[in-house]
Amino acid sequence: MKMELIQPFINSADAVLAQGLQCSTAIGSLSMEEEAYRRKGVAAMVWVTGDIEGRIIIDLDPETAVRVAGKMAGADLPESDLLVKETACELANQIIGNAITALNDQGFHFRVHPPVMHTSAEGIKSSEDTEALVMCFETPVGSVFMNIALRYNHKRHAEAASAGR
Repeated sequence: MKMELIQPFINSADAVLAQGLQCSTAIGSLSMEEEAYRRKGVAAMVWVTGDIEGRIIIDLDPETAVRVAGKMAGADLPESDLLVKETACELANQIIGNAITALNDQGFHFRVHPPVMHTSAEGIKSSEDTEALVMCFETPVGSVFMNIALRYNHKRHAEAASAGR
């Protein structure tokens, strides 16, 4: 996976988490995954299609998800499990929306699908042409994981190359 595709997601996650949680973040770990993604807790997944296609998962262990939801809602603890799930989806919306905007500015074209809760214990396995990058953002309220599995849409990539883009 090329860094030109990943960096906007890293920058966006750092900015959204820092602003939403009013703290600084640090990347705690970074790994390439070939096996199916194993959900850590409360996870929201967004699919993107277009010049690049794949999915991005924002995942928080259950305790971190509760603390993040409380912090973003301006309360000590969220009022419901629904608010915790909605917070994970909102984080995914903000992080992925900002990253896609940056990639669109570079000339890529996407369709971003609404976030869905990723509820299965295991996700889709990586394939030969789709690498998955998992990174952990350390915050004072806990770890936030981002799993990015993207690939160039070969048909669109070939069309763009023949059009001189």
